[in-house]
Amino acid sequence: MIRGVKVVVDNTFAPMVLSPARLGADVVVHSISKFISGGADIIAGAVCGPANLVNSMMDLQHGALMLLGPTMNAKVAFELSERIPHLALRMKEHCHRAMVYATKMKKLGLKVIYPGLEDHPQHELLKSMANKEYGFGGLLCIDMETEEKANRLMNHLQNCTQFGFMAVSLGYYETLMSCSGSSTSSELNDEEQALAGISPGLVRMSVGFVGTLAQKWSQFEKAFSRLQDSELYKN
Repeated sequence: MIRGVKVVVDNTFAPMVLSPARLGADVVVHSISKFISGGADIIAGAVCGPANLVNSMMDLQHGALMLLGPTMNAKVAFELSERIPHLALRMKEHCHRAMVYATKMKKLGLKVIYPGLEDHPQHELLKSMANKEYGFGGLLCIDMETEEKANRLMNHLQNCTQFGFMAVSLGYYETLMSCSGSSTSSELNDEEQALAGISPGLVRMSVGFVGTLAQKWSQFEKAFSRLQDSELYKN
């Protein structure tokens, strides 16, 4: 707690990679539907914090969780208990592949935004905070500059080479892609998107781990090559 204010951190994007509670956070929340579930088939969330806070939220008369519904479906809870033991293994592979892809994409001449790359402005900061052996996260971005190019690339990746799927979710075992400006951040106006660093052609990619790394990278290369051959990319 800093100056009487509780620090709440949403760690949905980086379970295992970061441990906010060890870094001073009072409360850590997760959308379990993402990486922790890993299967894109569960709707659940978690609020992790000190016992006095959790107990106050579960107070029978005034607790927010009791009033809004705190109890997870028993079947969902059981399924999650079966998946958490291999979360660490899954996160390591998500992060490893994201690092490999980011490095290779940059060599292709693409503008890649990924904190694992040394030229990322917050590379050293995340390196100092992250748990060793878990890399720099399973999400990366490619700036294709225009929405048209972004959509064309994603179309090739999904429909021509089966590299991944166009979807706004993340943390799945398949690679998921979305153009942030026209999907997850579409509620922001152009000025707000620019301030947030979201270009019209920004592609957010949640890196999966199915198939061999060599196979999936070959699929990406083929899709990118098709895009380069198109008139849209040249113009």
